[in-house]
Amino acid sequence: MLTQSLFYFLSFLAVFSALAVIIAKNPVHSVLYLVLTFFAITGHYILLNAQFLAIVNVIVYAGAIMVLFLFVLMLLNLNAETEPQKPLYIKLAGVISGGLLLLVLIGALKTVDLPAGVTTNEPGIGLVENLGMVLFNEFLLPFELASVLLLTAMVGSVLIGRKEA
Repeated sequence: MLTQSLFYFLSFLAVFSALAVIIAKNPVHSVLYLVLTFFAITGHYILLNAQFLAIVNVIVYAGAIMVLFLFVLMLLNLNAETEPQKPLYIKLAGVISGGLLLLVLIGALKTVDLPAGVTTNEPGIGLVENLGMVLFNEFLLPFELASVLLLTAMVGSVLIGRKEA
């Protein structure tokens, strides 16, 4: 009963803070709501007995990436007066793109077959050993492709950040 109540509370908190990320006018507030969303998702990982994923989520997403977002937002010095007004056709294109994305998501969710019951009491489902076995046995190709993609992004950022001599 307590686990179920905690699950519903964390779910509500995650949905509320995710909506607040989009609705908030101040970008710093959006980042703080995003941190709250990550903590709610971390709570879900703990409820699923996936302690490793919970720790990685806190360290990587709620810690490092959010600090990076805050630094970038503070360095950009975003002001409403200095931001140029966007033309109407760009706003209309944004609304159409968002509507099409929503339709695709609804269509994708209609085709998903949900299992009758989700078991959360499997021991060791989120432990490092089991995660490594799944990554290096079942998902080796996507794992290696992700590493090549990250290496390419790192090389690209170094080239962009390099000063012209």
